[in-house]
Amino acid sequence: MAEGAPDAGLTVKDRHALMHDALRQRICLLDYPPGTQLSEITLAKEFGTSRTPMRRVLARLEEEGLVQSVHGVGTLVTDANLTELEQAYRLRIELTALTGTLDPVVPDATFMARLDDLIARSSAMAHSGTPRSFTELDMDVFQTLLELTANEPLRQVLERLYYQTKRIWLVRAIKAQLDLQDEYDIFRHELEAIRIALRSGDLNAVAQIQRAHISMSLNRLLHQRD
Repeated sequence: MAEGAPDAGLTVKDRHALMHDALRQRICLLDYPPGTQLSEITLAKEFGTSRTPMRRVLARLEEEGLVQSVHGVGTLVTDANLTELEQAYRLRIELTALTGTLDPVVPDATFMARLDDLIARSSAMAHSGTPRSFTELDMDVFQTLLELTANEPLRQVLERLYYQTKRIWLVRAIKAQLDLQDEYDIFRHELEAIRIALRSGDLNAVAQIQRAHISMSLNRLLHQRD
């Protein structure tokens, strides 16, 4: 099986999800920067699949605003539109508050152990992290905390909005040469506050901490733009 191909034991739905997640991550980590042309044939070969499933994956990415099909050209990675991203950020702020009240999930010991590992990662990266490694950590944290709500429609919308806005942070960090020490310190303190809230069973407080994080990220983005 070709490198990058999904496990043969997975269902068709799982295979599609893995391919989608892999391509979405490459786009958000700027492995495929804006303007990159994605070849349906090349990607299908890489993932050991036919063109039809890959076409469906690319169509899903287009629905999410990460790629665009241009007649006569092909599928291109989209650029980040700051006005649209600002709107997405503001919607994320409002919807994230709902994760503490809509079908909240009380974390078990396994979840808390994963959170502990994420906090340990943030501490280890404090002096040697890169914009890319920080983005990878943030993605893992987002996917983990998303499990604190069982409301599937809310999860789907939040996931879509998150990945629409994720690229802009990495672009900003690279261009502005951000002080990553400060970024890691802030992020670690937020994760530690989330852990305290979870240990006390206050899922609403967890949602508010995440909401504040998104709001501050938006404010920093707008400040840089000005």
